[in-house]
Amino acid sequence: MYPDTQGFIDLLNTLDEHPFPPARELFARDQELIVTRAPGRLDVMGGIADYSGSLVLELPIAEATFAALQLNAELQLNVVTLLDDEPHHSSFSMSLRELEPVSYEQARSLFQQDGWAAYVAGVFLVLMRERGIQFTSGANILVSSRVPPGKGVSSSAALEVAVMEAVTRAFNIEVEPRDVALLCQRVENMVVGAPCGVMDQMTAVFGERDRLLALLCQPAEIKNMIALPSPLKLWGIDSGIRHSVGGSDYGSVRAGAFMGQRILGTGTYLANIWPVEFENRYAVQLPDRISGEEFLARYTGTMDPVTSIDPQREYAVKLPTAHPIYENARVQRFIDLLQAPEIDFDELGELMYASHQSYTALGLNSHGTDLLVDLVHKEDGLFGAKITGGGSGGTVAVLGNQNSQAAIDRIAKAYANETGHHPYIFNGSSSGSLAFGHLQL
Repeated sequence: MYPDTQGFIDLLNTLDEHPFPPARELFARDQELIVTRAPGRLDVMGGIADYSGSLVLELPIAEATFAALQLNAELQLNVVTLLDDEPHHSSFSMSLRELEPVSYEQARSLFQQDGWAAYVAGVFLVLMRERGIQFTSGANILVSSRVPPGKGVSSSAALEVAVMEAVTRAFNIEVEPRDVALLCQRVENMVVGAPCGVMDQMTAVFGERDRLLALLCQPAEIKNMIALPSPLKLWGIDSGIRHSVGGSDYGSVRAGAFMGQRILGTGTYLANIWPVEFENRYAVQLPDRISGEEFLARYTGTMDPVTSIDPQREYAVKLPTAHPIYENARVQRFIDLLQAPEIDFDELGELMYASHQSYTALGLNSHGTDLLVDLVHKEDGLFGAKITGGGSGGTVAVLGNQNSQAAIDRIAKAYANETGHHPYIFNGSSSGSLAFGHLQL
């Protein structure tokens, strides 16, 4: 049992004394609770190339989201979220009848005012629409999370997976673990409206403590669980710049990649093209930029159901198309180096720096993350760093050795002196929801 598990149980045992009134009133004391847990993740390599079929390397972090669920007879969904910062406690209620029959488009409009509720209520809607589930009971759900939002460590996937696990177990719905991740991706894509790949949800489900999940996103094939060789250690340093996978920069880069795939007409994931093949055969076919109007007139659309093209916008195409091709090669090389008899630490670091530079070329960097990467570059004993996940802020993943904590602390101090933001440091790992299972209290 992780230390945070006992902390959550203690919270449940003292809930009737909690200062937030909706929390005190949420559960009946004489009825069973189902408790589930899912961690956030640190994107070590791969990142936004996941939606183009790349290999990715993900580390589940120590910080996790818990969900406690108790059935109710009113067909009512009552949700209370407790975060570390009391002003961010929240509550939400609705009848599950309001979700039948609701299209995904209608759901996005329904949750516009309570965006966070879409991650929870969306679980019920996706199970209704994708699995034909008819709920005859309601649910009271308490969510408590130590995965900080907006820092690029996938607080959304941790929330979706923890709630999906609680709902399927409490209602005796049989869902294979891989399908848990895919259904949670569906929640984010179709209900929340964020066009993410599946690496975050797969890590929240399958991640193993202190191991890198090597995932081939075609769409979700686990290749290996890789233990970091003993001299190596990973940290995440928060830039303080809020990250959003639904942001326009991420969306336009994703759109550009799928526009490039459509123009090339390869019929395969971009990541399956090798760099030399791209340079010799495909690069010349791609425009640097194209307007949405021209693209739609010539190609009608992309092959991605969650990517929309705005006729009034201009999109970069060549760089977004090239990124997953080169990133997939970098990830493969990174894995080869980790598994080599003698590890070239400097090359591992250079691969991370090259990934960050590719994000920068796409416009997915930020001043804060660039500063952190530069500070890492100047420290002995640290090998490499890169922005994580969707970019445009969030957290920087840092690779060092077991004796590098002092260097990490110096970077955090220097960053605070220059920006005024004292960064949160992610240090540690924990396993995913599959290993945790569930508790019955």
